[in-house]
Amino acid sequence: MTAEDSPYALRLAATDEDILSAQRLRYEVFVAELGGDGPLVDHEARLERDAFDPFFDHLILVDRRRDPANLDHVIGAYRILPCDRRAAAGRFYSETEYDLTPLLNSGRKLLELGRSCVHIDHRGGATMFHLWNGLAEYVLERGIEVLFGTASFHGTNIPALAQPLAYLHHNHLAPPEMRVRALPPNRQEMDLIPKDRLDRRAAMAATPALIKAYLRLGGFVGDGAWIDRDFNTTDVCLVMDTGQMSARHRDFYMRKAGQG
Repeated sequence: MTAEDSPYALRLAATDEDILSAQRLRYEVFVAELGGDGPLVDHEARLERDAFDPFFDHLILVDRRRDPANLDHVIGAYRILPCDRRAAAGRFYSETEYDLTPLLNSGRKLLELGRSCVHIDHRGGATMFHLWNGLAEYVLERGIEVLFGTASFHGTNIPALAQPLAYLHHNHLAPPEMRVRALPPNRQEMDLIPKDRLDRRAAMAATPALIKAYLRLGGFVGDGAWIDRDFNTTDVCLVMDTGQMSARHRDFYMRKAGQG
């Protein structure tokens, strides 16, 4: 199947309908499915939105068989903010939860990622393949050097998350020059279980697929988690050097292609 034959198209949101459809998808995933909420969530229109949306680019995966006027054509989305727009936005979204000083002082070109979601009927490797390829193209075209952003565990029951949080802390903590720190008062220490008592299998089983994908591509986590009670999540901040990501991304997808 060629790109022209595929029912899916990946692009940056270009119309009001694109943005609204992405916000509709976010509502279905983050609010209806996962129990989140927020001050600008529109429950009547079923839109999950916030004050940062106008400043971000919205990378969307579109089902071309669906009518954009019905606001159901976006089946996958990423929200991305390059560092040259931070001043206009006032701050990065992640600065609500994390001290980003090591990244902000690095002098490197940063890109914040967030609100990654896929429609429940389209989850699987193919959808994430499209989104990751689109993200990689965006990164390469703009010379982005560091990707970062929060990713979530569902729920705020910390004892239930002790294994995966401790595993991330002991095995994937960012190096000092990239080690962002979770802020009080919602900061949660991740060093909850000694390294020699970790159950790797249990930790990985409890870790969301998106976080595991970042780790496979060379990502790290910051120091500490952040409890987001509005969204009913426990967040970690992922940080990735795109030089490492590019090599791992290419090798990963070359293996995928070889299997096909």
